[in-house]
Amino acid sequence: MQVSFACTDHGLKAPRNGEHSKQNATSPNTTSQARARFRTVALIARSLGSFTHRYHHNLKESTGKLTGMKYRNLGKSGLRVSCLGLGEGNLSFLCQVAEQLMTIAYESGVNLFDTAEVYSGGKRSSLVITTKLYWGGKGSLQRMQLEYVDVVFANRPDSNTPMEEIVRAMTHVINQGMSMYWGTSRWSAMEIMEAYSVARQFNLIPPVCEQAEYHFFQRDKVETQLPELYHKIGVGVVSWSPLACGIITGKYENGIPESSRASMKPYQWLREKVMSEDGRKQQAKLKELAHIAEKLSCTLPQLAIAWCLRNEGVSSVLLGSSNPSQLTENLGAIQVIPKMTAGIASEVDHILGNRPHSKKDYHH
Repeated sequence: MQVSFACTDHGLKAPRNGEHSKQNATSPNTTSQARARFRTVALIARSLGSFTHRYHHNLKESTGKLTGMKYRNLGKSGLRVSCLGLGEGNLSFLCQVAEQLMTIAYESGVNLFDTAEVYSGGKRSSLVITTKLYWGGKGSLQRMQLEYVDVVFANRPDSNTPMEEIVRAMTHVINQGMSMYWGTSRWSAMEIMEAYSVARQFNLIPPVCEQAEYHFFQRDKVETQLPELYHKIGVGVVSWSPLACGIITGKYENGIPESSRASMKPYQWLREKVMSEDGRKQQAKLKELAHIAEKLSCTLPQLAIAWCLRNEGVSSVLLGSSNPSQLTENLGAIQVIPKMTAGIASEVDHILGNRPHSKKDYHH
């Protein structure tokens, strides 16, 4: 079971001029300083006041004064999260890099950090903190040095377990003080609705969000199925893979680079996807989209991430950067959001040619 946590304080400090350049990755104090900084991030969310922010009555987007980061409510819950979160799927084997990325993200206003034990194969480091509640919730919290997490995700539905048992288990986790909310990951809209109905029937706690894949080439679920759940029962979306496992970066335009993820044995499926006929068609579309990015004075990845955030039902987009320069570039997508006008969105739709038809479209 996947565990995510969010600190929801808007007073995140911006980095001082030259601060990053002064950091020494080889310094003996780097690890301890990063660990202390990380604990500070996590402990900010422990304050009850963070869940009753003065803007709590306003569910619209707000902007951090010092960092420029934008914040939205997680679905229609009272938990305020940054529009961009940090996923840690690629960081488990790079301890120093993980510490740098956590620092950059935090100082840029990011307050949503997503982690799961499956990402790191059970290994622990000072910043890539992982757990599975299957193995004992309290023990997991102790390993993370937290009293509770903010959101627990049920990753993929268990077809062998009745929905009532799943919802009761999640409600128990919350009632025991181990988490504030629970959400789903890779569930269908029908399964989420069933969980909500069971919760209402038995006076249990329903999920507040769904983690779903969302990018230029994966649109149907987030754009046609989940919006209805958002408006009906308040379920928000935390989307992942905005760059489609690196495909949207343009790195595969001329084949498979040796250092890329698709060149690794565990990612043979990605290599086949890139080299397929559909993969070549996607690269052709990305070339056209690059012209839009150039017009907006941004990079293609920044355009892709800002495009995801144009969707009102998306509370946060998880970034999967593997080095500081990538993360810095991706965080720059915040500056592109105001440029994502209806006209730009229409141009993107025209190039992609895969805009899903919602129920409203069929009534016209």
